[in-house]
Amino acid sequence: MKRKKTKILAFGDIHGDTGLVKRMAEKAKKEDVDLVILTGDLTFAEQSTDNLVGPFLKANKQVLLIHGNHESIATTDFLAEMYTPTKNIHGYSFKKNDVGIFGAGGADIGFNTIKNSEVFDILKKGHDEIKDMKKKIMVTHMHASNTKSEFSGFPGSSGIRKAVEKLQPDFLIHSHIHEAEGMEDKIGKTKVINIGRKGRIISI
Repeated sequence: MKRKKTKILAFGDIHGDTGLVKRMAEKAKKEDVDLVILTGDLTFAEQSTDNLVGPFLKANKQVLLIHGNHESIATTDFLAEMYTPTKNIHGYSFKKNDVGIFGAGGADIGFNTIKNSEVFDILKKGHDEIKDMKKKIMVTHMHASNTKSEFSGFPGSSGIRKAVEKLQPDFLIHSHIHEAEGMEDKIGKTKVINIGRKGRIISI
């Protein structure tokens, strides 16, 4: 029997743009996605969190999120608690059909700066919960080292790179480097996508 694919709308670097959220919620409904993933920088330097998650719930869409370098873990925890059943997957995982999703937020600048060794441990912790799943997606805010997003002059994370090489997810999705939006890479069998603000629909 052919397996049912899981359809995901993923995007990040919202920076408080509620108009963007509204358009993405409409897209999530129109495209009939199973999940929405927000890859951090939801706010602009911890300013208003209003109308960043609610529109997706009104569209009956499950939301997973992580923090970026513009907000703290406390902010994403607050959003997850306020908008049940939204889930913060920083160091945790989520299962949908036969897909396991795990993540780590933050970057090496801004709120809650994260070290390379730390980000690997956080990703491994989340992965351990879904290691036997058929398909896997790793979600980060920052980019991995030695990927195309480094053209910006901002070095990527060696911890994220190590996690991809060791855990071998099917996808790594991230944002963070705005001018690298849409760029794709491969690390082994893993497809790496900088999904940015325009986002990407992934069927897996």
